[in-house]
Parts: sequence; structure tokens; C-alpha cells
Amino acid sequence: MDALSLLMGGFADALTPVNLLWCLAGVVLGTAVGVLPGLGSSMAVALLLPLTFLLEPTAAFIMFAGIYYGGQFGGATTSILLNTPGQSSSIVTAFEGHAMALRGRAAQALAASVIGSFVGGIIATTVVAFFAQRMVAFALGFGPAEYFALAMLAFVSTAAVVTSSPARGIAALGMGIALSVVGIDDQSGAVRMTLGIPQLLDGVDIVVVTVGLLAVGEVLHSAFRPGGDAPARALDSGTPWLSRADWRRSWGPWLRGTALGLPFGVVPAGGAEIPTFLSYGAEKALARRRGRSEFGRGAIEGVAGPEAANNATTATAMIPLLGLGLPTSATAAVMLAAFQQYGMQPGPLLFESEGDLVWALLASMFVGTVLLLVINLPFAPLWARLLRLPRRHLYAGLVVFATVGVYAGKGSVFEVGLLYAVGALGLLMRRYGIPVAPVLIGVILGPLAEGELRRAMAASQGDLAILVDSGIAVGIYAVILAVAVGLVAKRVRDRRRARPTGRAAEEAAPSGRG
Repeated sequence: MDALSLLMGGFADALTPVNLLWCLAGVVLGTAVGVLPGLGSSMAVALLLPLTFLLEPTAAFIMFAGIYYGGQFGGATTSILLNTPGQSSSIVTAFEGHAMALRGRAAQALAASVIGSFVGGIIATTVVAFFAQRMVAFALGFGPAEYFALAMLAFVSTAAVVTSSPARGIAALGMGIALSVVGIDDQSGAVRMTLGIPQLLDGVDIVVVTVGLLAVGEVLHSAFRPGGDAPARALDSGTPWLSRADWRRSWGPWLRGTALGLPFGVVPAGGAEIPTFLSYGAEKALARRRGRSEFGRGAIEGVAGPEAANNATTATAMIPLLGLGLPTSATAAVMLAAFQQYGMQPGPLLFESEGDLVWALLASMFVGTVLLLVINLPFAPLWARLLRLPRRHLYAGLVVFATVGVYAGKGSVFEVGLLYAVGALGLLMRRYGIPVAPVLIGVILGPLAEGELRRAMAASQGDLAILVDSGIAVGIYAVILAVAVGLVAKRVRDRRRARPTGRAAEEAAPSGRG
């Protein structure tokens, strides 16, 4: 009851007209910036940080909360409509969301996305408000071995479950990991795989890989496809709202995605990418088991689950930031800098020394989530009308949009050239049926897996037993083993089912004797 009374006091502060206006401004600005490739919520908070010093701390952090949620959802809009994620946490949404848009169901994809963001945000913020201290204790149990096990789980799930061919999935994952190690090694200072090109010393930016593979690669694939030079037709934007069937198919993924996203926001270096990929893989496996999978052709479950996981992770990232002073995302790191600029130090004593501000911030996270739903849900049909543009105009705008977004990141023409090179790679991958998702997860999590493995080996002086020296790590490896056994069992079962069919076909064929 004590937490509830403190939260009610926070609502009293957050719902004042002035603070409500700042939260609304944050949601709108975050959504607007989130649609730009390479920017996202962290860039929005960083750009607006100097302006907020004119505000009193409570108003400033309420605005930051609105930007945080708005930026997370903004990236989903271009993922669905243009196959161009605004930030890495929206990559998975593009897989099924854009396929839904191509089938005339863009409005349903956008609605499932914003409602999933609402469900994940509300549930996760409730957990933050009432169970923050327990989740801080959970976060403290993670070391290098646990982080490495998490990366392995993401690798196996993406390469084996998300893709239809494990062999091709592993090959694509290897390509992603190879891209992730380009540049200067953070620990040894060694230069790796730069081919003597100075511009590659900083590595290959995840924005370049994401936009190149998903956006430019799709445009090139459409252009080189047989019939690609035919007059492009406008895409139908479809009916505006979710049907009863859509609701029935979405509520489960919303809850499962939220459950997957909750712990990852607490874990340092967890990020929103792992739970979104895991949610996508889980929903695809469940749909395949039910025997009516639409994955690859626009499954609404593939949008609802990852978006709920994304926002659940966003909310629970506040727990290590406020309770430990430890940011688990780029946006949380900028907010940590804002706390320090105001002369505050996040940590165990923050709830006591700055209780009014902390509880107003938590209350504003509820308010920001509701505002996100109220503002964006009615606009889903309006956004979907962008697809009425002829395909050639849409793709031309997409290329310009992607180019400007990548160039704005570093102001480098080399980055733009690299974007088109990665786009050409995306064309070849589509041409030969190599999945894109494992490449992206390899680029994102490759450095994490390598760094944590090296830290674990350094701490144990080369003893591999440290990788299975905790209950958390053993539990994660048990899940990986269960996934592998399940895949093998499924393949054996499919082969047994195929044999009687083959025999029946042979018996039904003419014998050739007159």
C-alpha cells in the first residue's frame, strides 16, 4: 500500500496541466524522430537535453519519458509501411509488418503495434512501480557467463526457429558476426577485417546494415525481379480497424511478448533486440504447431508480440537506471547524464532523496503510454494511406529517405556507399533464399557475445567451467538444448509423415505394363 500511495502522489504531479503538456510534447516529438532511420529515442533525448535545462527537473524527466515511449513506437511505423526500421528495436516488426502492408493490411499492423506497445508498457510500468527492488536483485545475478548464454540463446533461436532452414540460418548468422567484428577491437586495440580502408576502423554501423538489408535490398529485389519494370500499382490500404479474428490472434502474443520483454530491460546490456527476436521466434513456432501459420506472408502475431516485448523492455530499463545508476540502453544513458546535470545520482538512495521526482517519473510513464495509444491508434488508417502512392514513387522516396537518414548520422559519403553495398548483399540474399534476420542479430549481438566470453575467460584464467557455473546460465543452456531437441524431433516427425505419402504416390502411378 505504501508504493500505491506514493504512486498516487506521482500521478498528482504528472497530471497537472503543465506536466501533462510536456509529456504530450515528448510523445509527439519522440514519435516524429523515431521514424527517421538512425535517430530514434536516444537521439531525440540527446538533442533535446540542453533545452530541458530551462525546465524544473520533474517536468524535464516527464518529457523524457514521453520521448522514450514515442521513439520506440515511431520506429515501427516506417518498419511496417516502408520496411525501414527507425531503430534496431523495430527490426523484427518489419518482417511481418511490411508483408501485412503489401497485402492491404497496413492499418491492422499499425494498430496491433500501437496496442502491443500499450499493453507491454502498462504491464511493465506496473512491475517497475511495485517490484523494482526485487528485479534489481535479479539484475545483480548476471555476469559475463550469463550474458554470453543469453547471446547464444538469441543466436540459436534466430538461426533455427525464425528461419525455415537451420543451415542457411547459421550461414547468415556467420555473415552477421563477421560484419560485427570489422574495425578496432575494443579490448586489444587490434585492427580486424578493414581491408586497409580507414573508414572501416570504427566498424560497420548497425543502421547501415539494417537499412541496407531491409530497405535498399527490398527495393533492388523488386527492381530486378521478373516483371519489375511493369507499371507499379498503388497498394490498397485496406480496412481501417482490427477485426474480431485479429483481436483473438493478437492478445496472446501481446501478453507473451510482454513476459519475454520484462526481464531484458533489467539486465545490463540486454537491450530490446533480443526479446523482440525471441518473441518473433516463439510466435512463429506456435503458429507452425497450430498448422495455420501465415509467417512470411504477413502474420499479425509477428507484429503484436515483438512490439509488446519492445515496450516492456523500455519500461523495465528504468529499474537498473533508478535503482543502481546503471543504464541498459542508449536512451537510459542519456537520461543518466540528465540526472547528473541536475545534481542527482541515481542509485539505491534516489527513491529516498528524490522520491517526489522518481514517483512522478513512474506515473508519467503510465501517462505517456496512454497518450501514445490515444494519439497513434486513430492515425493508423491515415498512415496506411501512404501505401496508395504508386509503388515506383514509394520506392524512390524510400531510397532517398534511407540515404538521407544514413548520411545524417555521421555526415559521411562513405557510409552512403556502404549502404548501397549492403543493399546489393541484401539483393543476393533474397535471390538465393538466405534469411536476413540472422545477419541482423549477428551484427547486434556479436560484439556482446565476444566481449562477455573474453571477460569470462579472463576472470577464470581460461577455465571453460565458468560458463556453466551459475543456475541462471545452466537454465539458459537448458532452454537452448530443449529448442535443439525439439527441432530434431520435428524434423524426424516430418520425414516419417513424408514417407507414406511418397509410397502412396508410387502405388498410384501407372506401372508401365500394358
